[in-house]
Amino acid sequence: MSGCNVGGVAEDELAVRVLLVDDSWVFIQVVEDYLRLMRSPSFEIIGRVCNGHDAVRSVAELKPDLVLLDLVMPGTNGLEIARQIKALPDAPRVIMLTFYDLPEYREAAQNAQADGFVGKSEFAVRLIPLIRELFFDQPTIPRIEEN
Repeated sequence: MSGCNVGGVAEDELAVRVLLVDDSWVFIQVVEDYLRLMRSPSFEIIGRVCNGHDAVRSVAELKPDLVLLDLVMPGTNGLEIARQIKALPDAPRVIMLTFYDLPEYREAAQNAQADGFVGKSEFAVRLIPLIRELFFDQPTIPRIEEN
């Protein structure tokens, strides 16, 4: 059996349930297509929303394991959405995705209790290692690091 065994469940046997939150449907589709190509871990996309109100409601209803959350959206920004999600009982892990990969945003994401921060320009390289670290305790890269 390959994969990291965590609590009797191997990485390649577990589907991570994911909610995608971004105001760009094009980016949501890119992330969804990318995650569907992954075999270890595997992913189940359980929802796609384009605003903060729907994000918090969807987390409460769908109970994802992971929320991939855009930092900058119209209306409520991703930092406030992350705070609201993390305040829910049994809150999922939250990874912020953004084009604005700046130290001050990384710090703000950390203060909002986000579990990780990935620049959209490098999500194809950094996202899966970060998810493996968060879910399967495979240390790879800092979750929220300074550039």
